[in-house]
Amino acid sequence: MIKYTEKLTIPCYDADASWLLKPSSFMNYAQEAAGRHAVYLGFGYDDLIVSNTAWILSRVHVVFTDTPRWRDEVTLVTWHKGLNRLFYLRDFLMLDKDGNERVKATTSWLVLNLETRRLVRDPKLMEDNTVCQDNVIDTPADKVQIPKDLEHKHVLTHKVSYSDVDMNGHTNNAMYMQWAMDAVGPELASAHPVKEFTINFNHETKSGDEVCIYKTDVRKEDGIHVYIEGMIGDVSSFSVEIVF
Repeated sequence: MIKYTEKLTIPCYDADASWLLKPSSFMNYAQEAAGRHAVYLGFGYDDLIVSNTAWILSRVHVVFTDTPRWRDEVTLVTWHKGLNRLFYLRDFLMLDKDGNERVKATTSWLVLNLETRRLVRDPKLMEDNTVCQDNVIDTPADKVQIPKDLEHKHVLTHKVSYSDVDMNGHTNNAMYMQWAMDAVGPELASAHPVKEFTINFNHETKSGDEVCIYKTDVRKEDGIHVYIEGMIGDVSSFSVEIVF
């Protein structure tokens, strides 16, 4: 099974006030599908934890071609693309019941030794019989560049709590995107659908951490670009560019 496929129906709790699939909900679907596919290929959570290693999501780029809505029946497809420089790459494609593209995404992952916090290269993850080189987006997710020449306003402080934390004791990656959309605010987020976003995970956060979230936005030819960064002191925990 080089490509993994699963069928979903968008539930009400994963839709926003415009009935559109939330960006954070897409990320939840994607990480779960990636985990199930990795188990099938022999390098899932249980396989890696034996050697005290784990997958760490580093970068994500998602494009909403035609955002699914509440009750839509969709198919999510994912595949592993092997090693590219520092990262292991994995792509996702969400299709509607007629086979039309609705969402596409590319993600960049690291394998980390949980004790030493050092990166690991696992030969099993580069085997040709597990790799598919199809690209839904031509280039890997990029580094988010926060504009230095624009005012970066503090919009909220979020204390990491029970609902943010996953089974590893750290903030689940989808929650950062949820915080980012909260920082955007309902006026913009509800009036304009998200066209695409890129998010970088820069430093892990845990229960009790207070994350100061900053925002700046600028109008460009292709839409409104909102840049958001979460900071703990002078350390960046995540950075996001969202295009509306």
